[in-house]
Amino acid sequence: MKKSKLKYRISDIIKGEIIQRDRDIKALYKHTVRKQWKKIPGQKYQAKVVDVELNLAHTDKEEAQWTHVRLLFVRGADQETKTQVGKHDWAVFLCTDTALTTTEILELYAMRWAIEVYFKEAKQHLGLLKEQSNHYAAYIASIHLTAIRFCLLVMAKQTQGFENITQIRQSLCRNSANISFAAKLWQVFRAIITGALDELKTILGDTVTLILETIETHIQCFFVQVLQLDLKTLRLETL
Repeated sequence: MKKSKLKYRISDIIKGEIIQRDRDIKALYKHTVRKQWKKIPGQKYQAKVVDVELNLAHTDKEEAQWTHVRLLFVRGADQETKTQVGKHDWAVFLCTDTALTTTEILELYAMRWAIEVYFKEAKQHLGLLKEQSNHYAAYIASIHLTAIRFCLLVMAKQTQGFENITQIRQSLCRNSANISFAAKLWQVFRAIITGALDELKTILGDTVTLILETIETHIQCFFVQVLQLDLKTLRLETL
């Protein structure tokens, strides 16, 4: 949740009476959370759970619709370096299920974050719904093809030891750029070689054509191997 001015209602028992107060996130942190952090077992985090009520009415003119929610305040706690955590270095999560524990809320958020990463990659880099077509079938194909691309990146990350999806994608993009540059560079070299051989045509005769064709064949084999489309590599992939 953002550290906005949105009000939450908290109930305190003072001298046997229930006192209700409306406070925003920062006020809740100051009066209820600060200096009351608890270590999360097995995690490098500290947390504090506060059960409050939230008004779902959109305007002050609407009838109040109070519902119970659970706010989870979390901050980092580096036990190895003993680094002091800043007073503003905390985050808050809102959960509508007040029965969930701190660990369960964080696990659910971690799952949600993975989904956010997928859609960011899909929209920005994997071509989700970027096809120039208005046909419904094209949209369905685009969604499935994007999912396949993402799965391939995940597999490559796991097999090649990369830390995240972004690193493997950037590595593949650099390789593709290098191959594309090499292909364009060969066109320049080919023109130079062809010009040089033309000057030797009177001496070498038809051998010039054979030399150029041999060079072309070797270059094409090189690009096929780089793209891993040669028969040997394809057979290895099936093992």
